[in-house]
Amino acid sequence: MIEILSHTQLDRARDTGRLVGDILNAVKARTQVGTNLLDIDQWAKEMILDAGAESCYVDYAPSFGRGPFGHHICTAVNDAVLHGMPNDYRLSDGDLLTLDLAVKLRGIAADAAISFVVGQTRSPEDQLMIEATERALAAGIAAARPGARIGDLSHAIGTVLADAGYSINLEFGGHGIGTTMHQDPHVANAGRPGRGYKLRPGLMLAVEPWVMADTAQLITDPDGWTLRSATGGRSAHSEHTIAVTDEGAEVLTLSHDAA
Repeated sequence: MIEILSHTQLDRARDTGRLVGDILNAVKARTQVGTNLLDIDQWAKEMILDAGAESCYVDYAPSFGRGPFGHHICTAVNDAVLHGMPNDYRLSDGDLLTLDLAVKLRGIAADAAISFVVGQTRSPEDQLMIEATERALAAGIAAARPGARIGDLSHAIGTVLADAGYSINLEFGGHGIGTTMHQDPHVANAGRPGRGYKLRPGLMLAVEPWVMADTAQLITDPDGWTLRSATGGRSAHSEHTIAVTDEGAEVLTLSHDAA
């Protein structure tokens, strides 16, 4: 299903997106060496409920997971990159953490992710990898405008990641979003320009470049959800939800501080 949202729905999407950005920003500010991943999940839960919103993750049970996810935020550490299930782990100095959050407010969902180093950065490569995903995200967003094709976004993202020296996994990528979290079209993190669905005003997309340091191959944890680098290398992931407008792309998941 591909949804084209009405003006009223896009107004709601702006509220949802800002909430997602604010929660990620608040959780990042509270996270420090020694923070337990289960505490992060509890903080996210409290902020979601306080806002009158609902988690897109708690009851989420797609074919690629093992039953309902059961948590309110994804917490991927070091070699984990996607769908990181919170567990009883206390963060160490230098851990590379990705927070991925999707919520629904007033019937509209939004989805975003950030990666950052907890405490002191021990490896310059970590920051370079994070910055590469952020540049790729910006390039994908810049390519989103009415009349462009999904392949234009994918090509822009993939060019940045490949130029930075990373292999690109095409199993998981961005996606349409609206009244539900995951919709068509799929937004791969590499592709050919001029191909795929033509963008229209009112389309919402979650654009999410992610990479692993030295491989494109994933393995799945025994929890059935957490996806890791097959080599144990570090990973990074950046994501925003955008709306295609007559003028181009509007980023919806910025926090109040970043707006």
